[in-house]
Amino acid sequence: MERTLAEKQERMKELVSALNTASKAYYAQDEEIMSNFTYDQLYDELAALEEETGIVLANSPTAQVGYEAVEELPKDRHEKPMLSLDKTKSREELRDWLNGKEALLSWKLDGLTVVMTFFAGKLAKAVTRGNGEVGEVVTNNARVFQNIPLSIPYQGELIIRGEAVISYSDFEKINQEITEAENKYKNPRNLCSGSVRQLNNEVTANRNVMFYAYSLVKAEDVDFNNSREEQFRFLKEQGFAVVEYRKVSPDSIADAISYFEGKVERYDIPSDGLVLIYDDIAYGHSLGTTAKFPRDSIAFKWADELRETVLKEIEWSPSRTGLINPVAIFEPVELEGTTVSRASVHNISIMRNLQLGIGDHITVYKANMIIPQIAENLTKSDSIQIPDVCPVCGQPTELRQVNDVQSLYCSNPACEAKKIKSFTLFVSRDALNIDGLSEATLEKFINKGFLHEFADIFRLSRYEKEITLMEGFGEKSYQNLINSIDTARITILPRVIYGLGITGIGLANAKMICRYYRDDLEAMEHAQIEELSEIDGIGEVLAGAFCEYFQEPENVEQLEHLLQEITIVTEKVDEAQQTLSGLAFVITGTLLHYENRNALKDAIEEKGGKVTGSVTSKTTCLINNDVTSHSSKNKKAKELSVRIISEEDFIQEFLGR
Repeated sequence: MERTLAEKQERMKELVSALNTASKAYYAQDEEIMSNFTYDQLYDELAALEEETGIVLANSPTAQVGYEAVEELPKDRHEKPMLSLDKTKSREELRDWLNGKEALLSWKLDGLTVVMTFFAGKLAKAVTRGNGEVGEVVTNNARVFQNIPLSIPYQGELIIRGEAVISYSDFEKINQEITEAENKYKNPRNLCSGSVRQLNNEVTANRNVMFYAYSLVKAEDVDFNNSREEQFRFLKEQGFAVVEYRKVSPDSIADAISYFEGKVERYDIPSDGLVLIYDDIAYGHSLGTTAKFPRDSIAFKWADELRETVLKEIEWSPSRTGLINPVAIFEPVELEGTTVSRASVHNISIMRNLQLGIGDHITVYKANMIIPQIAENLTKSDSIQIPDVCPVCGQPTELRQVNDVQSLYCSNPACEAKKIKSFTLFVSRDALNIDGLSEATLEKFINKGFLHEFADIFRLSRYEKEITLMEGFGEKSYQNLINSIDTARITILPRVIYGLGITGIGLANAKMICRYYRDDLEAMEHAQIEELSEIDGIGEVLAGAFCEYFQEPENVEQLEHLLQEITIVTEKVDEAQQTLSGLAFVITGTLLHYENRNALKDAIEEKGGKVTGSVTSKTTCLINNDVTSHSSKNKKAKELSVRIISEEDFIQEFLGR
């Protein structure tokens, strides 16, 4: 029996997931969960379905999207201006607004609006909403959204609007990997906005951005029978994810709102309400617009459910960076179907604005029906005392002000709460790269006294019995951890230097320093600021931090303990091949011979050269295939008399090909 298009698409999703899981296990985890024969069979089935449907899903193993970095996001004007929506919190007003007509009720997703243009079945352009008339071009980033079809069967010009979003679960995972509390993202919308507007789309790809279409702007020569719902069906047939919706009438809209209301608490995609739009396209267009809003659609915002309660205490919660957050603990209340008894107050400035005091009557709500917040303090006794010592180590606290925000910090550099940060960096991917040591696990090990210095990580086998009995551990997970630790025992010096957590020294800086001193750690420990400052990209501030670190006897002693547990190997460099040593290049514009700028950067660094982001008097050449362009980098190069050469010229002159 012939499968429907929807069934074929579902099968394609299954195949993409299965094949990618098998590839990751084979190449990244050294495990074979699928035979080559089976893999090839499934791959061929997927390729045949892609050929048959004309759809290539994002992440399909049959297609690869290259990563590329850009210097800035260019601007582009929308074909049709994007207006904001009028809003209401009244269900009765929403029913009356229908005026007897049918409409589509859907989620109002809380992310970043993106307008996409497809031509000849391929993504030609993606632009953010911007100010509604002009947005930023993010085409390269949109190509790595997790669920965007890379090819679609429709070959005409297609323009759609949709919302780029990051799920709550992915948001939590990404935040868990950020060690500095003040650098954590406040909400999924902010994270999504920053992810979509990245200059390097490899960052975008790693953030699991999803795209949900909610409006079809243009599709040449397609008859939708004057129906928005038909447009949605058409978009689904092209392989797009469409925002979930219900078709409603004045009689059914109340039940539809209740459906979404019952689902919002467990819905993983951020949403701040609903959108209602007439199904009759011509009727909607005939209504025109106001100065601010279209008349064919309206937004429904959830009315905040407020509850009055009594503040019992303020809990002071230290973070890994020393930041101490106030958390309000209050008499439990029912909000949006769940019991809540605590809410973050975020910082001292907010706490003071609320004028909080123990026993005060406060009103609380859930922002977007999810996050508990204090709405108002009805008593305003303003009697909370800010602690003058850290609740973890008992050392003095201090108030710090950044812009208009005042926050409380622990001043003790040896505070146990801060120790987690340093260990988290040490085991991170660019440092020792030890799997199985999450922040939560590190915190448990530190609290149990297993970890005092970095070398202790390589001595965890002493605590085999205790670890295997811990919650979340067992014999297998313990052995996986030990295997990962043993693998990390053999490493290179730049990873170690970066993992030490010296202020301002990233992996790139660590590589430069190690290269300069030819991996002579003893020479690095006794380096002088003046000497270090001469290294390209280091400078006096970083040099000072580096020297200061090794002037602390405790740091040197702990490094010696670490060196007894690991083996540092030296990356072999063929000096005869270092033909670009001492030369600095800047890369800009589109490349023709190399896959992307990172590939050209790697080629230069392999030859001992350096690639920087900006043109200076020390730049040897600016590589730009458009040598006559009026870009800012070209102008700067001309001002400084720096040569501008094409990619072809670079290959011939510097690589001798």
